Amino acid sequence: MIRPAFTEIALFLAPFVLYAAFLTLTNAGVLQSKSWAPRRLAGLLIVALLLVVGSFLVLAQFSGAPPGSIYVPAHIDHGKFVPGATR
Repeated sequence: MIRPAFTEIALFLAPFVLYAAFLTLTNAGVLQSKSWAPRRLAGLLIVALLLVVGSFLVLAQFSGAPPGSIYVPAHIDHGKFVPGATR
């Protein structure tokens, strides 16, 4: 459960980190307030939220078992451990 949370946090922070890297590479001054104008921050926030919502939609659509499948829980079969699986 912690891995998806870290993935979502990383996706949210990615536009800000990329913009800071762009400012660093172009010598525009990462710590200058004019580089982080409210309009620019709003644009980065919108992109970050779109990435997070898009990843939620992709996870909801393409993760998990296919429709109509049956989950068989982990069990011991003839003395051997058989992990859970979907069929």
